[in-house]
Formats: sequence, C-alpha cells, structure tokens
Amino acid sequence: MTPTMRCVWLAGICLLTVGFVGPAPDDAAPGTTVTDWHRVGHRGSGVTVAVLDTGFRGYRSAIDRVLPSGTTVRSFRTDRNLEARDSDHGLLCADVVNAIAPDAKILLLNWQPGDPTSFVAAIAHARKAGAKIVTCSVAMPCWSDGEGGGPVHADLRDLANDVLLVASAGNLAERHWSGPCDPDAHGWHRWAGGATRNSIMPFESEPVSIELTSAGGDWEFVVVDSQDAIVASARGLTSAIARFTARTGREYSLRIRGEAGREFHVSVLGGWLKQHSVRSSIPFPGDGADWLTVGAWENGRRAGYSSCGPCGGSTKPDVVAPVPFPCRLRSTPFGGTSAAAPQAAGLAALIWSRHPSLSVREVREILHHSARDVLTPGPDCESGRGVLRLPAITVPGR
Repeated sequence: MTPTMRCVWLAGICLLTVGFVGPAPDDAAPGTTVTDWHRVGHRGSGVTVAVLDTGFRGYRSAIDRVLPSGTTVRSFRTDRNLEARDSDHGLLCADVVNAIAPDAKILLLNWQPGDPTSFVAAIAHARKAGAKIVTCSVAMPCWSDGEGGGPVHADLRDLANDVLLVASAGNLAERHWSGPCDPDAHGWHRWAGGATRNSIMPFESEPVSIELTSAGGDWEFVVVDSQDAIVASARGLTSAIARFTARTGREYSLRIRGEAGREFHVSVLGGWLKQHSVRSSIPFPGDGADWLTVGAWENGRRAGYSSCGPCGGSTKPDVVAPVPFPCRLRSTPFGGTSAAAPQAAGLAALIWSRHPSLSVREVREILHHSARDVLTPGPDCESGRGVLRLPAITVPGR
C-alpha cells in the first residue's frame, strides 16, 4: 500500500509526515496551509535552500532515505569533513525544510569551529551556488557583541542583499544574563542581591562552555567548584570563552570582573544559569538585523527556553514557529528553536517558487505580514510578529 501524506495541524500550518490525510482545523484560514500551496503546484521548485550547521553525520544515508537525491554538500572546515562532529542536527534541520518544500534543492554546509571567516565563506558559497535561502540553527554567542553588532555581522551585510538569512532565536533564555557590570571593592561583578557568584547547573551529558561578549572592555571570569578550586578561566577584550567538564557531585559558580557600567552578555552552553535574564538573550547569528530570527512556540505560548530580544534596539525574534516538528529521520519529533528556523526557510522556498522575481526584502516582509499575531498586539520581543503562516492562496474546492 502506498502511504499518503498526513497533516499535523499546528497554528494553521500543515506539517507533513507519512500516514493518512486529516481535516484542517476550524480556525485555519482557507489557502494558508502548506498542503494548500502544494495542491496548486507550489512545492519549492526552482529554489535552493542551504542548511548551515555543524552536524551532518550520516548524510549519505539521509539522502537515500529522506532528503532529495540531488542534495549537494560542501565543507568549509580545514579538514573538509562534513561529518567531523558526531551529530545529525543539521540533517534534522534539512528534513524540516524538505517536508515543507519537497521540490526545493538542498545544500549542506559546515564551517571550521571557532573561525567566523569560514562561516562567512560558506554563506558566500551558498550565494554563488544559487541558494536563495540560508538557514542556521547553531548559536555562537561570542561572534557578536550580543546586540547585533560586530565585524562578523558587518562581513555578512552585503550577502544579505541576495540571500534570505534565517536563524534560530536560540535556547538560551534561561542560560543567559545581560546588564551593566557592577563591581564590588575587589572588582567582582555583583549579581542580584549583591552576590558575586552565580550558580551554574551543568547538563549531565555535555561539556560546559561559558561565553562572555561585549561591545568593549577588558573582561575576566573564573568558574569555581564547591571546594573553591578554579576549574576554568578566561580573559579577553570584548569577549572571552572557557570550557570545562563537570564532575558528578560538584557544584559550580561563575565570577566575573569588568569595567564598571559596561554592558555585557554571558551565556552558558551545556548548562543552566541560576540568575538569568530572558531579555536580550538571542545570540549570534540571530541577534543581527540582517537575519530573519525565529523563536519557538510551544503549547500555545513562547517556549520557556526560547531566547528573546530586543537586540540593539531591534524587535527580535521576527516570528515564532510551532515546535516540536514531526521527524522522518528518527522516532521522536525535532524540538527547540533549532526546529523553528528551518520552517521559515521552507515557507520562504514555497513563496519564491510561486513568485521567483521577489526580492529578499519582499519575501521577508511577506513572512512578517502573514504571521498570526499572538501575545500583545503588534511586534513584541517574545513572539515577534507572531506565529509563522503562509499568505492565502486560491485553492480549487476550498
């Protein structure tokens, strides 16, 4: 028996997986679903979407099973290895794009860790290869000042005229702090209540990376354990990064030194930060004005982990997308803001397949204006313009 396509309806968007066909929800506006667009022939044909990520382990078998046979790849790592990291994160992102825009071409790209030049080169290659859209669901907090500024964003500015850059908002809302440095008599920043230590709660299975960024200043931080031993430290101008591996039964805390009154952002990758601030928690690349930034909408609200704006005065995220997303590469759905960004990329591919002459700015505006407003009226720093939705299209029989 040949399987049909099953519609999983979330906020008016039809997410496609193998199964049976179900009815649209009562509140889905006619012509606004992915299925409606597919029915009249708009499935992403003629559009290339580049997926920029660090995890493509098993991409050959994914192309055989799920991704289009014409999927192309390019590595900008120094070893030219697309599968260097033991992760399929980028394949999950590509699966989302393909589920929404099955006729779009897919280009898989990675870059050298810690090297923003190779990141920019990968996007430049995507443009040269004809990609109209680049989607990235990886966070690099220290590659900007935390407010959408910095040299990497500047290097990407010209590329953004020709390519729609899509980024996840990041899952750092409960793992980030920002504000002015408030040193005590010994130079240590005082968190809420005057405490000079902020507890870090590491995840069980991951190394921990502490990343501090600012528009300027000389910064120093240390991570100490429950015995007051220093387990990690870093110092730098505008940014600093330190990593450590947590030990079972130990407690850890963060101490920071910097210039009084200087604004800074600090993020914990691989753990929670006890004193955190949701505001302005979107990391690079999503903090940049040239990126269409997508947050996570879960169970009728912003997901608690989904990072928020503003970013350098810009309202961010731009939109939110429903998660988790049904996945064809594994038995469990794909969640987080990582699953949100490729949904916007897929919808953009459908729009361009119908209107190939549209500019990047015009497609971005269509996604803005088509979103279903939620939370407070108008754009806000939790949900942006609202939940992603396609513009209405005339569908025979509906």
